[in-house]
Amino acid sequence: MDSSNNETTHEFPPYFKVYKDGRIERYMVPDSGGNHLAPAGLDSKTGVQTKDVVVLPESGVSARLFIPKINGPDQKFPLVVHYHGGGFCLGSPFMKTFHNFLVSLVSEAKVVVISVDYRLAPEHALPVAHEDSWAAMQWISAHSNGQGPEPWLNQYADFGRVFVTGESAGANIAHYVAVQAGATELAGPNVIESIILHPYFGGKEPDKMINYMYPTSVGFKDPILYPEADPNLSKMAGKKVLVCVAEKDWLKDRGLGYCETLRKSGWNGSVGYFESEGEGHGFFLLNPSSDKVGPMIKAMADFINQN
Repeated sequence: MDSSNNETTHEFPPYFKVYKDGRIERYMVPDSGGNHLAPAGLDSKTGVQTKDVVVLPESGVSARLFIPKINGPDQKFPLVVHYHGGGFCLGSPFMKTFHNFLVSLVSEAKVVVISVDYRLAPEHALPVAHEDSWAAMQWISAHSNGQGPEPWLNQYADFGRVFVTGESAGANIAHYVAVQAGATELAGPNVIESIILHPYFGGKEPDKMINYMYPTSVGFKDPILYPEADPNLSKMAGKKVLVCVAEKDWLKDRGLGYCETLRKSGWNGSVGYFESEGEGHGFFLLNPSSDKVGPMIKAMADFINQN
């Protein structure tokens, strides 16, 4: 493939090539092994165990389950439902980048995590990712009576303490799922809090990449991209939200704007805020050795375990 005709634009990340004739192609870029898959099993360092489950057989949506080190037969842990980032078009909980981050969170916070592998754009245009993620949440909720198809959720997850979280595009999805859970009065899981990491929401200018992946969007009136346009925002499930941003993240202002939107929405909850100084977007995935990763994970763990 000849890239000499590539038309560069900051609106498309480096895993897209945009040509002058209008063609757009996606390709994978190795990032120090981050795109390599991590096998499920036991992490000998932390004692965290993982396994993969099929969530929606009809669409092929699956998930990776994480449980902390077990010290007794009747232990129950808070349940964290996670949606990975990657611009709606990359990523998977089976990749080392996301797997390792979630192992660290599970070990620190002592939680059960289920990370959903929703279908990706542009092959599956938005809002398919959101629809898959909401359907997965409904599948998860079927375990709240201890009679679901996945034994680990039945045995170890405390459905009275359920959290939704995600980073970047996954934060957008986590917000969407929390709103849907509240608006539909989802039975079973008690979604008490959300953790929104480096969130992606719509900006003040049109975004060519989003237009490409979400051709049916109604723009500034679209609640998926602009929470302030959502008539159900005040019904969002949970009473607390933690929004994490990074000082040098080009999306920081959108995270701050999201905080302000929630405070003005009539939603009856509180908004917490955590900023990582000197770091950029998704640094905890792209640079896991940063000394700022530990404090952010601890802030998440403290937020989860404050009750």
